[in-house]
Amino acid sequence: MMDTAFILRSSPHLRDRDSVPKIMYAVVISLLPAIAASFYFFRFRALGLYLVCLIGCLITETLFLRARKKPMHSLWDGSAVITALLLAMTLPPALSLELALIGAVMAIALGKQVFGGLGHNIFNPALVGRAFLQVAFPVAMTTWSAPATLAVDAVTYATPLGNLKFQNAISQGTLTPLKDLFLGNTGGCLGETSAAALLLGAAFLFFRQVIDWRIPLGIILSLGAFAGIFWLVEPQTYASPLFHFLAGGFMIGAFYMATDMVSSPITPKGAWIYASGIGIMIGIIRLFGGFPEGVMFSILFMNTFVPLINRFTRPRILGERRRT
Repeated sequence: MMDTAFILRSSPHLRDRDSVPKIMYAVVISLLPAIAASFYFFRFRALGLYLVCLIGCLITETLFLRARKKPMHSLWDGSAVITALLLAMTLPPALSLELALIGAVMAIALGKQVFGGLGHNIFNPALVGRAFLQVAFPVAMTTWSAPATLAVDAVTYATPLGNLKFQNAISQGTLTPLKDLFLGNTGGCLGETSAAALLLGAAFLFFRQVIDWRIPLGIILSLGAFAGIFWLVEPQTYASPLFHFLAGGFMIGAFYMATDMVSSPITPKGAWIYASGIGIMIGIIRLFGGFPEGVMFSILFMNTFVPLINRFTRPRILGERRRT
């Protein structure tokens, strides 16, 4: 009788062609249209913020890897690059480079490395860096510049959501046109103004199957339903759902921040719960809160519930019996 040799290996037994670097750099490619739009609208101010955030994130990542005696190859997996780009895209164009550097350091240090590095972080690192700057330097983080395409020399240029919240733009007839919101010819954070560029990048992500489609769709449906009710009842006070979709950081939040693989649910049912919570919270903050924008706070808040959502939406294992 012939002896047969068996090779035993631990899971996973099914492997995908994608790897962490491939996925990360696919996201980087998808951000290129929005990055190009930010250069067009904000010129060299955009270049400085991108470079400083990249340098700050990569150096901080290097220092932590050395301190933790981890291999340096994880420095080039693309995660720090994405954090840097997303952080820069959520910053006001007029922000000083020193503050951008502080935000980059905090994004990697507090948002990623203190939890153990990639795969262990609870919150989206880029949003952690922005939240730190928002709390520590509120004036600088709410000082906006007009796009270079407008013949306006104003450092305190109002954003569409700020105009809606504090100047009652609907009743005054000064609501930002949807066309400007779609193209990006308006004030706002560096990479969030052009919905067209962000949608183009999102289409690439869907094509590559990098993100879970349930999350952005759930956020769109929940915010649309919440804001739509108030708009239908009192359109002279509340903006339409389409305005909320195109204004502020909704697009970059729904397609890039909320869909972070590490800090979002891994179950289909959990994705719907997570997304619905984000959309409703965005609506509550924008309509009734003290801040004109609520994307950052909503995503960070729902990030805290992801472990619980994963636990209680775990699919039933074949043959598993529930305790009675």
